[in-house]
Amino acid sequence: MTWVTFLDVSTSEKPTTREAQRIATRERLFAAAVAEFKRTGVIGADVTAIVADAGVAHGTFFFHFPTKEHVVAELGQREEMRMAGDIDRFLAQPRDLSATLAEVIRQTALLERRVGTPLFKDMLALYFSPNRPELQPWMEHPLISRVIEEFQHAGDQGDIRTDDADPANSATFFFLGLFALLITHDRTASRNAVLEQYVTVLLRGLENR
Repeated sequence: MTWVTFLDVSTSEKPTTREAQRIATRERLFAAAVAEFKRTGVIGADVTAIVADAGVAHGTFFFHFPTKEHVVAELGQREEMRMAGDIDRFLAQPRDLSATLAEVIRQTALLERRVGTPLFKDMLALYFSPNRPELQPWMEHPLISRVIEEFQHAGDQGDIRTDDADPANSATFFFLGLFALLITHDRTASRNAVLEQYVTVLLRGLENR
């Protein structure tokens, strides 16, 4: 997965006027870029239109975001944090691994609705792009970390094998397969059936025999 570090403005120290202006400018640019990406896709997005919408000079965009892909990566990071919070609320209830994976798929579908299918597919494609911004290890990502823990929990309960199926690898395989299916299938009822079958086949291969 592809992430870049974005500014954490949740600090107890009040920012200076100049710093507050910088943060506000960056957020305007981020919002304008995301809106432009939703309209045109990332490749077709016009930085001139983005800076005009944000009311800043052309070079200001590249001061805050070296490339358009950095905006997409940050959007992915923000959305993953949102999804991790939603998954935490789901995990507070009784559940099994199948239900958890189905909930991750449901939350991913909600993300697609929020950002629109073209931008959603651009976000997924960036994970596999050689031009992606610098990566962090997958296990450091909150959503993936929770899914790894669920695979480990299912193994501890004896629901799946972990002797030859490491939980981290199982979670990685799940996300890789999920993203590939989401990129190659349009949002239809038939895609839902494919995703349901995918989870069934994945878990069947991990069953204790």
